[in-house]
Amino acid sequence: MAYAKAQHYVVKLPAWRRRVLLIAVLLGFAGLFLRGIYLQSLHKTFLQEKGDARYSRALVLHAHRGKITDRNGELLAISSPVESVWASPPDVEINKKQKLALAKLLSIKTKDFDKKIANREREFVYLKRRISPDLAAKVMSLEIPGVFLQREYKRFYPAGDVTAHLVGFTGIDDNGQEGFELAQNATLSGKSGSRRVIQDRKGHIVEDLEAVKVPQDGHDLVLSIDRRIQYLAFRELAKAVEKHKAKAGAVVVLDAKTGEVLAMVNLPTYNPNNPVNIKGKTRNRAITDIFEPGSTMKAVTAAAAMQFGDYRPDTKIQTAPGHMSIGPATINDAHPHGILTVAEVIQKSSNVGAAKMALSLKKEELWSTFNQLGFGNRANIGFPGEAAGKVRPYKTWRPIEQATMSYGHGISLTLLQLARAYTVFTNEGELKPVSLFKLKESPVGHQVFSAQVANDVKDMLELVVQPGGTALRAQVAGYRVGGKTGTAHKIGPTGYEPDKYVGSFVGLAPASNPRLIMAVMIDEPSIENEQYYGGIVAAPVFSAVMADALRMLAVPQDAPNNNVVIPPEGVEDVKEVI
Repeated sequence: MAYAKAQHYVVKLPAWRRRVLLIAVLLGFAGLFLRGIYLQSLHKTFLQEKGDARYSRALVLHAHRGKITDRNGELLAISSPVESVWASPPDVEINKKQKLALAKLLSIKTKDFDKKIANREREFVYLKRRISPDLAAKVMSLEIPGVFLQREYKRFYPAGDVTAHLVGFTGIDDNGQEGFELAQNATLSGKSGSRRVIQDRKGHIVEDLEAVKVPQDGHDLVLSIDRRIQYLAFRELAKAVEKHKAKAGAVVVLDAKTGEVLAMVNLPTYNPNNPVNIKGKTRNRAITDIFEPGSTMKAVTAAAAMQFGDYRPDTKIQTAPGHMSIGPATINDAHPHGILTVAEVIQKSSNVGAAKMALSLKKEELWSTFNQLGFGNRANIGFPGEAAGKVRPYKTWRPIEQATMSYGHGISLTLLQLARAYTVFTNEGELKPVSLFKLKESPVGHQVFSAQVANDVKDMLELVVQPGGTALRAQVAGYRVGGKTGTAHKIGPTGYEPDKYVGSFVGLAPASNPRLIMAVMIDEPSIENEQYYGGIVAAPVFSAVMADALRMLAVPQDAPNNNVVIPPEGVEDVKEVI
């Protein structure tokens, strides 16, 4: 048997291959070394952020939004603590049972939950905003890693729809959307703080990484509103709007001496605690809507005539035959009265008498009166959407326009401007600025009429609510009151609407020493049975609110309890011609 000799083969690699392999390994180590230097120095911030995202959290410490109160400290807006549930998608670890329980507690669908946490790049996503502390505790009892709570505040409005147009409301992020919540958002909001901490996977805080930045709470607002009078005005306005099937209505009550707004009510309204379906309801009509004031302007015309012309309360004016022509236009009275004194012109609301007084004045004098009373200019009360009204330059006035403006046609203003104008009759000719914030002292106004003229007109306004006047329904038992009715056609796209009216009344009480001024506007009352005049739709609101408000404020009576004169049955109301 032959045995083959074993053969040994030695393979020699070329020297260059060894060198290439060695160089490749060295380059690899060099690359790793340089990469390490790059990551640890040049790209350190990115890595640190990624690392921090796993365990570090910057918690927002929300500032407490300031309260809004009325002048007596009654709450109109306050924030209550609530919890919001949020998740960090990369950290969420949840089983099917936990998911179903979480979805049920938060009233969300499981598929919506899956969508929220699907993007693992996001580190913060809300699952449910503003839930009760009890519900939040149940959520956290599920012990789902990556699901956390955040303290927030929810706004609550104790007065609800009664003060909605003034106070407004906030959105989901606690920013003001309407009213003073919007206008004073910066003051109320304050500044949020922050706290950077280390959390474990279940959300427990392990350590603070830096000093806490303390939040700065918002400032409180004290409005001039008296919540009690606000309720009275709201209640009576609602009755009138319903009774007369009106489209809308508004009421403004002023402190006659300081110009503070004690009540401002608008209808229709809405619930700021649940602001849904509010389109067209958030407008503060007393400030944003302008209208022609009608015969409420006659008191201003009479004051201007006595201030600049040769008129006194007993000056006689010939109003026969109950109408007058100016060019192709004719001005009418409801009934021919013959000779009337200036006081009787106001009492019986004579258009002819008012027009003759206006035409006897220079255009500049009448325009100056309107301008000094603030017509055509904003009252600058710091409220969003305030309208200025319209007063045309006097150089463009024609005689017929000068005449019709004397009884409130061809001029437009807001209900707040109308109420403010009557402060001249409660402050001996001085016009007071109006304020929606509580004042510490009475502000200084500016003199428009002499004290004698202002007091004379105030006396004339008392005649309007007495037999022979247009506002018997404005009387108040136990108090002398004065005021003026107004009724005007609404202006539409093509001119005056024949069957749409605004009925108004503005008055003061008690007449001997006025404490309150109140203006009422009823928009588009029903025209059935001609129940749309200011003396019928607006004056009763004044009477009801003023009766309770004066007693509530403990204002001394200046008349006997039986001073109210009820007109005999069947006697027709004295109405102004529109």
